Amino acid sequence: MPAPSQKSLGSAAGLGLAVLSFINLFNYLDRYVVSALFESLKHSELALSDLKLGSLMTSFLIVYTLAAPLFGALGDRRSRPRLIAFGVACWSVATALSGFAGSFVALLAARACVGIGEAAYGTIAPSLLADYYPPERRGRVMAIFFCAIPIGSALGYVVGGLIDVHFGWRDAFFVAGVPGLALAAMCLWLRDPPRGIQEPGAPRRPNDAAPLGSAAPAASLAAEQAPSLRALTAATYRHLARNKPYVLAVLGYAAYTFALGGLASWMPAFLERVRGMSRSEATVSFGAIIVITGFIGTFAGGWLGDYLAKRWAEAHLWLSAVATLIAVPFVWVALTTVSPRLYLASMVGAQLLMFLSTGPLNAAIVNLVAPIERASAVAIEIFAIHVLGDVISPPLIGALSDAASLAQAVKIVPVAVLIAGLIWCAAARAQARTSPRSP
Repeated sequence: MPAPSQKSLGSAAGLGLAVLSFINLFNYLDRYVVSALFESLKHSELALSDLKLGSLMTSFLIVYTLAAPLFGALGDRRSRPRLIAFGVACWSVATALSGFAGSFVALLAARACVGIGEAAYGTIAPSLLADYYPPERRGRVMAIFFCAIPIGSALGYVVGGLIDVHFGWRDAFFVAGVPGLALAAMCLWLRDPPRGIQEPGAPRRPNDAAPLGSAAPAASLAAEQAPSLRALTAATYRHLARNKPYVLAVLGYAAYTFALGGLASWMPAFLERVRGMSRSEATVSFGAIIVITGFIGTFAGGWLGDYLAKRWAEAHLWLSAVATLIAVPFVWVALTTVSPRLYLASMVGAQLLMFLSTGPLNAAIVNLVAPIERASAVAIEIFAIHVLGDVISPPLIGALSDAASLAQAVKIVPVAVLIAGLIWCAAARAQARTSPRSP
């Protein structure tokens, strides 16, 4: 089978984008179904404190971030569809097993295992998409791919909340986890194009152009590549650490993830405790806001970022920075007002503005690094944004809630949003200094 050309990737790229986006939807459904179950878990036979509830998300994220660099290195050198298939199957089984947990430790372990599977998928999928599509289309492609985040997150709240009310929290995990096994099988049909095929002239390793299935026997291949894999991985990470625009973009992403992770984990409980909503109303209403604003904001940001990038090299980063800074007062009002109408208007505005940055930011990150570094760059991004972001925010908000109240604890969220916007301003300036002319 000859190596695919740019023209021959058309149908394969469309299939890949569709499959990977649909998987991303279930990725976030599996991730946030547990947030919809917080109140039931708190009052179940497990009797979990708010700190323990927050730790359920943290256990997943710790494993996720630790496994990401390993899968990033593998994703730059091995079959990406096979690695993704493994990841999807792994997290689906772990989610279903959460429904059998008889103790906090068992539930914590099951949620942690979800992180292994999502690390394989989350690090590799953006790299594969970048080789399916040229740079001028990546903002829109990433918008389509990441649009699955708000839809999947909202479905996690809605599906989890409704199944919980009618059948119990254990069945919610079963419903969320099992469909992923079929998606894992679909990954094996995806094409794995050579790294950098959409950027002629970019450096490639000799084995990148080799057809799938034509490699040397596994044992000899592993023996030949083992020393170079470690050396190449170390060199790649050192090079990324010297890429200032990339580093700043990731640090801003960490503050942004801190804010979104805190909101995603605690808003259903906040609406029930502080705003007096019923459990089903809290999960469904917040889920509806996420899916509507996420869909509109992510698509609008992706298309607007690509349009501006034709004239302005740093457009993706500036769009992310400005939209996030404008979102700060909206977040503050949404979390502090006692008016239901003002809460609704402010939360819709806040989420819409924050989702505007999803496509442009991720397009900026893959464009700021070399094609043969992309899976590693996404792996380091995942590691950093979660270790510095939503690994910390759910248990921190839970601990502050235990010490004071949930109404006071969530006020750290708009501070993180402000920090994210300021860092992305610095990232855009750094990119301007390294590539001053428009493309």
